[in-house]
Amino acid sequence: MSTTTNAAHAPELATDLRQLAEQAVARALALGATDAEAVAVESEEFSVNVRLGQVEQLTESGSRALGLRVLFAEGSGSRTASTSTSDLSPEGLSRIIESAVQLARVTSVDPFAGLPEREAFGSNDVPALALFFNDVDAITPAERIEIARSCEVAAMAYDTRIQNSSGADFDATTRRRVMINSRGFSGEYRSSYCGFSVTPIAQDASGAMQRDYWYSSARTAKLLESPEAIGRIAAQRALRRLGARPVPTQRCPVVFAPEVARGLMGNLLTAADGDSIYRNSSMFSGKLGEQVAGENITMIDDGTMVFDHDLADGTKLRVGGFGTSPFDGDGLPTRRTVVIERGVLKHLMLNTYTARKLNMQSTGKASRGLAGAPGIGGGNYFLEPGVLTPDQVIAGVPSGLYVLQTMGHGVNLVTGDYSVGASGLWIENGELAYPVEQITIAGNLKDIFRNVVAIGNDLDFRGSGAVPTLRVDGMTVAGS
Repeated sequence: MSTTTNAAHAPELATDLRQLAEQAVARALALGATDAEAVAVESEEFSVNVRLGQVEQLTESGSRALGLRVLFAEGSGSRTASTSTSDLSPEGLSRIIESAVQLARVTSVDPFAGLPEREAFGSNDVPALALFFNDVDAITPAERIEIARSCEVAAMAYDTRIQNSSGADFDATTRRRVMINSRGFSGEYRSSYCGFSVTPIAQDASGAMQRDYWYSSARTAKLLESPEAIGRIAAQRALRRLGARPVPTQRCPVVFAPEVARGLMGNLLTAADGDSIYRNSSMFSGKLGEQVAGENITMIDDGTMVFDHDLADGTKLRVGGFGTSPFDGDGLPTRRTVVIERGVLKHLMLNTYTARKLNMQSTGKASRGLAGAPGIGGGNYFLEPGVLTPDQVIAGVPSGLYVLQTMGHGVNLVTGDYSVGASGLWIENGELAYPVEQITIAGNLKDIFRNVVAIGNDLDFRGSGAVPTLRVDGMTVAGS
């Protein structure tokens, strides 16, 4: 931590991200703040969109920004305010530091505001989390464009019914994040990401069109799948939608593909959000320690996950999950939390602020942008898998729906009401029979979470969340 500065004659600030954060905290304290916290981020981003072989949009950008939160203790609480800027000149930083201090002096006292206690701070082993790989930067712009183009070419070459495309994308980001506060916490880490996707459009003899997509993403270029394979999968996914039609309204089993199940079961964590619990605006309010789902449901959030991958040359590569980080938005170590265990709500998603409101301890789930107070967000979340293959889950359905996509946001986490537009494939006698669309699936999450009768073994982390194939009985499919 740098030495304190004279408020009237502040020295020229450094240019290194960590020094900028340290000096912002020190200057806020010199201006009278009881506590201060700075978050500084710098990133390099690349994005290209290719459609029908031509580059339609290409963006390369670099950014540096800093956010500052200051607190003035008063009575049993604190006055607090935050500011942020991408102007890291001495003048720009002076403005936001002075502005934050001035704003905090006139805000209301919040009895729950404040940084965590000193003894709570710490950090996971940053190198062991394997979040950054140099090879992402080593992929040249020309190679990135060629990967997107090859992916689209593979999709369109798969079948003559694919003559058009919504395009293919390649994205890459490297980021450095620094967090400093006045209670002794100092942490930073670098992370990398690269990925590509394609969305082909299939058309049948009648002129009806359907589209779908597929993608590959990783922290390191070594784990990207081949663009040709991704293009073929995207083509197959689009083609299987051709000829889609509605089905009559009925109650039946509904099987959720993993990419849709992830959103459905993610509602378990959203309902366990400590802020919603405190406000009594969640269906899980007052349910801690009670059964809220079937006994086959165990939902975990883990911000420390690292995966071992087998490479083609026979070696193993350890790579951190997309939701892995050494510390949360409060500066507390991320951790593994069993939120739902065998259907019982065991823990809540808590940051320091909501934990104080509920007279509990943080579970390390604080999220933090540059501006504002920390919110609540998870790390890597997943539903413990079952033993059935996806084909076995489908085979157990005499007549029902296999959901490939949902549309809309018809979820009420207070009442549990769930109603979304959907499309997918109809199941007859345990086999996928024909595509369906223009339907709605509905139920209540309180019932849905208790009526999961089959869970697949296909847990695959293609993002920060992963849920295998699920079968839910007793849902309403509204169609023709």
